[in-house]
Amino acid sequence: MRIADVLRTKGSTVATAEPGTTVRELLAALAEYNIGAMVVLAADDSVAGIVSERDVVRRLTDHGGALLDFAVADIMTSEVFTCGPDDSVDSLTVLMTERRIRHVPVVEGGRLVGIVSIGDVVKSRIKKLEEDQQQLEAYITQG
Repeated sequence: MRIADVLRTKGSTVATAEPGTTVRELLAALAEYNIGAMVVLAADDSVAGIVSERDVVRRLTDHGGALLDFAVADIMTSEVFTCGPDDSVDSLTVLMTERRIRHVPVVEGGRLVGIVSIGDVVKSRIKKLEEDQQQLEAYITQG
């Protein structure tokens, strides 16, 4: 299964933030969209970073409530691992496991075209296992 197949099922809408967005605004958007991370886009619409609830929580100890007024650019992860629509879900699973990341932006031609979460990967793997099981059952009963 390819990443494009996952996006076809889940959609390609991505919630994004600008680097100057405050952490307070970020948290409101995460809650509104019921998501765990947002892609941060630079002025030219390229991926500048990614910021998650985990990024916020890890910095709360150091900065307390003042963190809410920080810019997303101050806490985002700048080294973003991405994938393309033609990449396989299996290769993305390896990337997510090795790098211990839960959200991967999908980029094509330098443009953000979607995002895949660990939950999306698990759903696609379960779907594939169910399809395989159905095929095996059909083979056994027909044969």
